[in-house]
Amino acid sequence: MSTLRDLAEEHTRLRPADIDHLHRIAGDWQLLSDLSFADLLLWVPVDAEGTFLCVAQVRPTTAPTAYQDDQVGRIIGGSEVAHLGVAYSQGRIWREGDPVWYGDVPARHEAIPVRLRTADGEAGEVIAVVGRDTNLSTARTPSQLELNYLTTADDLAQMIADGTFPPPRHPGETTSAPRVGDGLVRLDAGGKVTYASPNAQSAYRRLGYASHLVGEDLAALHRRLAGDPLDGTEAANGILAALRGEAPPRREIDARGATMLTRALPLMPAGVPIGALVLVRDITEVRRRDRALITKDATIREIHHRVKNNLQTVAALLRLQARRVAMPEARVALEESVRRVASIALVHETLSMSSDEAVEFDGIVDRVASAATEVAATEVSVGMRRKGSFGVLPAEIATSLVMVLNELLLNAVEHGFPPADETDDAPVPQTSGVVPAAVAEGDPSARPEVVVSAHRFRKMLHVSVTDNGRGLPPEFDAERGSRLGLQIVRALVTGELRGTIELRAGAKGGTEALLVVPLARNAPDGRSQG
Repeated sequence: MSTLRDLAEEHTRLRPADIDHLHRIAGDWQLLSDLSFADLLLWVPVDAEGTFLCVAQVRPTTAPTAYQDDQVGRIIGGSEVAHLGVAYSQGRIWREGDPVWYGDVPARHEAIPVRLRTADGEAGEVIAVVGRDTNLSTARTPSQLELNYLTTADDLAQMIADGTFPPPRHPGETTSAPRVGDGLVRLDAGGKVTYASPNAQSAYRRLGYASHLVGEDLAALHRRLAGDPLDGTEAANGILAALRGEAPPRREIDARGATMLTRALPLMPAGVPIGALVLVRDITEVRRRDRALITKDATIREIHHRVKNNLQTVAALLRLQARRVAMPEARVALEESVRRVASIALVHETLSMSSDEAVEFDGIVDRVASAATEVAATEVSVGMRRKGSFGVLPAEIATSLVMVLNELLLNAVEHGFPPADETDDAPVPQTSGVVPAAVAEGDPSARPEVVVSAHRFRKMLHVSVTDNGRGLPPEFDAERGSRLGLQIVRALVTGELRGTIELRAGAKGGTEALLVVPLARNAPDGRSQG
């Protein structure tokens, strides 16, 4: 379905600033819809003949909808839009007329002109109309709560017509909470409570205030209730700012182990400050879970940090042992173990600095590749290059994959470019380490090089490790090879990673290892986990 911006740009001549204002209304009008117990439809004119296009719609959470079908994209004209035409041409809220029927649902029409204020704060021209359509099938005598809701809705509707609603949004804020049903408090121009919904009364009771709110100075009450004087002052200042016609950011109040989120909105229909609307929500459990998650994340990072330290200790012990061993084969085996342990430690080092159980894998690959060129048992200087990106990988994939790549890179360097093959008269580059793709120019066969490539396709990670060395020996059999490194690779790829691996001769010489690893893991019950 087309978005508000798409529809407006395709069918109207509205300016970008006009469309941005309509976006702000659509981002904050759930509040007005819930207070009105009505559907809101945003209509824009499409021609001089009085035809209107619906570019956005919101349904109330406090009452049944007047429309079973979505109205976005609908174009109407003639007598059906007479009320929209009056609001648009005359710049006033239209409330006249008899109820209309949508199928078997009776509804009441209202039309609210939408203005965008000019740079100097003056009321601008009407750019659109908000239709407020109420389902009358459940009409009855309204309660005190409903009367206060409707009164506040009328004030906000007039502010839309004035161009003063919605207020500017503060950076980082969303419009999802608190909502009307969470708790509503209405203040008069002096900051005294004239009405508090039952949910609002309950939220303040959690903070330790058991009396009725009506008649209380809310700013002073916030100062008294807040456990932290600074928080109480900020919350009180937010109320006072709303009474002055400003729109302060949301504030939290902590008291007696409870937390309440508040949002204060000025009420100033026709430009006259008459009070403020304060929405409140008890978020005690939300903050308790947040603190628990923060503690859990910190614990997990500390565990990864300790695992990394322990692995580095193991590597250091193996390195000391290797220096004391006289047999060359045993020394080589211990040094290989050191490299394997160190590669796993890289993953845990990255996880210890991350806020979740996932790692940015490109940096790990670059470090492992650089280490492979430095420690490989060869006299040839081999360049390393990475193509593509591994992206962010979960820890369970990253830990096994880094070991696989470590083995493949070492094999590519040591067996693809052994000292005995260094018979070429061409000069050998005297640099090693990871070479950025942007500077790896010229004929790739002119220099010893290993390339690690990665790309994602349909929830699968495709990886290749390619060298331009001497290639595989004629009698090579990947399935029956006895080398420990290849056995580790096969076991990890087919077991832990649940993927496939193929070793083959490169298209232009050398050797190519191809891995395909699924990124979505299967849960014990067979369902896929992303």
